[in-house]
Amino acid sequence: MEKNLNIVILGLSITSSWGNGHATTYRGLVRELAARGHEVLFLERDVKWYADNRDLPRPPLGRVELYSSFDELQERFTHTVRKADLCIVGSYVPEGAKVGEWVTRIGDGITAFYDIDTPVTLAKLERGETEYLTPELIPRYDLYLSFTGGQTLELLEGKYGSPSARPLYCSVDPTLYYPTNAPKQWDLGYLGTYSEDRQPTLERLLIEPARHAQNFRFAVAGSQYPNSISWSENIERIEHLPPGEHRAFYNAQKFTLNVTRADMIRAGYSPSVRLFEAAACAVPVISDYWEGLDSYFETGREILIASSPEEVLKILHETSEEERRAIGERARKRVLAEHTAAHRAAEIESYAFEKLQQRYFIEEKECKRKFAA
Repeated sequence: MEKNLNIVILGLSITSSWGNGHATTYRGLVRELAARGHEVLFLERDVKWYADNRDLPRPPLGRVELYSSFDELQERFTHTVRKADLCIVGSYVPEGAKVGEWVTRIGDGITAFYDIDTPVTLAKLERGETEYLTPELIPRYDLYLSFTGGQTLELLEGKYGSPSARPLYCSVDPTLYYPTNAPKQWDLGYLGTYSEDRQPTLERLLIEPARHAQNFRFAVAGSQYPNSISWSENIERIEHLPPGEHRAFYNAQKFTLNVTRADMIRAGYSPSVRLFEAAACAVPVISDYWEGLDSYFETGREILIASSPEEVLKILHETSEEERRAIGERARKRVLAEHTAAHRAAEIESYAFEKLQQRYFIEEKECKRKFAA
C-alpha cells in the first residue's frame, strides 16, 4: 500500500519550545513527514504561556491551527479528525484524556498515542493520575508510539492492552545541530533544568570533579537550581539558555555530560534528546549508564560511561585530543545514520502503513465472508 497520508497531530506545542521538549520533536517530525509527501495538520491548544513565548509561530512545513478549548476543537475539527488516515495525540496535551476519547471514538483512520514521556506517564497511571491518558484509553488507540523501548513495550501490550506498542525515540535535526569551529570554553558542560532526582548524579559526575580539578573549566546551563547548591569557582552557571543557543553551547565544550532521570533509568531504553544533539555536534558524551544505552551508541567508542568523580577525571585527564575528536565523529556518524527526524518520520509512515494494511486485509476478509453468506 503506497499513498500519501492525511495526518492530524494533536500535540502539546509546536509553536513554542519554551519550558518543554516537545516542540523541537514535533517540528522535525512535521517537516520530514511533509517532505515525504504527506499532508500534516498540527492542532495546538492556545495557552497563555506558549502564546507569550512563541519562537516559531508559523512552522515552514505542514499546517498549524490553534484552538482555545475542547469545545472549539470539536466544533472546528471533527470532520478533519474523522477523515484523517492517521490521527496522533501526544502526551501532556491539555485535557488529553478527553481528547483521546473523542479521537478514538470518531476517527475512521488509524489512531495513535505518542508518548514523549513514557516512564513518567506509566508512573502517573500507577498513581491514578490520568489528565492526558487513562488505562482504558490505551487499548482504544491502534498504536502506542513510545519514547521508551525495551520491556516497556511489552508492558504496554501485556498489562495495558495496547494492540501495537512501537518505539518512536527522540531525534535530532541535523540542520540545527552540527559541528562548528568555535573555541572550547569548557572541559565539561551540562545542559538541563534542575531536577531533584538528577541532582545526585550531577553532583557526582560534574560538581565533585570540578572541586578536585581547579585547572579544568566546567559549565552548567539550566534554571531552577536552588541557592543551597555550592558551585566551585571553576563552574560557570548559565541560568537560561534559549534553544537557539544550544548548538553553540555544545560546540564550546570538549566533553558534555548526560544525566538520566530516575524513571528513565528504571525503564531503560530511554535515550535523551541531549545525547543525540551533542553527538550531532560531534561533542563526546560522558553519560551515566542505563539498560539499552549500548543499543544507541557503542560504549567506549561512541559514548563514554562514568559512575564516579574519579572516572570523570580520568577521562578528562587521559583522553588525547585525537581520541576525543574520534569519539565525537563516530557518535555523529551513528546519529546521522539512525537518529534524525527523517528516520522517525519514516518509522511513523511504516507503522501507519502496517496498521492500514492489517485493517484492509481484515475488512476484505470480512466483506468476502459476508458476501459468501
